[in-house]
Amino acid sequence: KQWYQRRVAITAGDCNTNFWDTRKPSEALLSFKNHSHWVWNVRYNYRDQLVLSGGSDSKVILLHTPSVASEPLHLEDEEERETENVEDEKDQLKEGVLEEYDKHEDSVYAVAWSTADPWLFASLSNDGRLVFNKVSKEIKFSIIL
Repeated sequence: KQWYQRRVAITAGDCNTNFWDTRKPSEALLSFKNHSHWVWNVRYNYRDQLVLSGGSDSKVILLHTPSVASEPLHLEDEEERETENVEDEKDQLKEGVLEEYDKHEDSVYAVAWSTADPWLFASLSNDGRLVFNKVSKEIKFSIIL
């Protein structure tokens, strides 16, 4: 998909995780100031609505980014949109931080999604601590159902 090939996530010393379209480098499509210090690493899930970031604030943050995903969640049919009720909208995940994981005592330099289980990820901190986490069932079911 052309859109997917031209989209990148970039982190920097400004505590931000920025999402860019390389065809429009003058302005980020989406930006989150989700860490309190430098962001060292960012990784897309194979369901590219989920993004992990790790930083020198010892946190791993799970982001939901449907507005910049290759296949955003939306209803295809206008008639379906009209029949959806308000309760269903409340169950939709909001864009932004879904969860923060603070199991590290030092800077998180690497985050990675499992290739065997799309809901499992690992993070590695400067002190050598390797932590495994899973996306919660609530978030998982909100995305796949």
